[in-house]
Amino acid sequence: MFRSLLLVHLLASTLFFRPSSAEAGASSSSTVNATDYIRTSCNSTQYPELCYTSLVSYAESVQQNPARLARVAIGVSLSRANRLAIYIRNLTSRGDYGDDPRAAAALHDCSSVFGDAVDQMRESLDQMRRLKGAGEELEFEMSNVQTWMSAALTNEETCTDGFEDVADGPMKADVCVRVVKVKEITSNALALVNSFVANSKVMVP
Repeated sequence: MFRSLLLVHLLASTLFFRPSSAEAGASSSSTVNATDYIRTSCNSTQYPELCYTSLVSYAESVQQNPARLARVAIGVSLSRANRLAIYIRNLTSRGDYGDDPRAAAALHDCSSVFGDAVDQMRESLDQMRRLKGAGEELEFEMSNVQTWMSAALTNEETCTDGFEDVADGPMKADVCVRVVKVKEITSNALALVNSFVANSKVMVP
């Protein structure tokens, strides 16, 4: 008797809680649409393929919302920049620049400006999470985000500029390659922010 009741209970659970084929299809269709939306949005950036590959895994949460896409892009940029800031700081503390005073100065300056870039992106992300305005208020909120993201990108570029007078070597090549990759991610994030601003009549979630 107990086994019969258990079997009925399991059957009922399967019938009531298993998503229907229509629901599963709708979810799948929504993800596909969101993926296509990210691909199309990334076409407006300077590095569209990098933009797409770095953001496509967030398609389900982004859906087709430009504010969410900009917010996620900033978050990804912040994460990459923060990891690199820690990496550069460790290089500086270990003295991996050798006996070259120019390399030492460039690495120290790079660590400083990347710290600033991380702070600016963090401010941008916090602002995006607090968006609640419309019209002129929204424009003001987004102008702050644009300013901070532009400043972050400038700080990242300052890092590589500082290595121009440093003799070629493994440390310089390593840092510059890593910084360029983060700069590209940040550039894409700024482009998506600008795209959202241009389309600011879209309701913010």
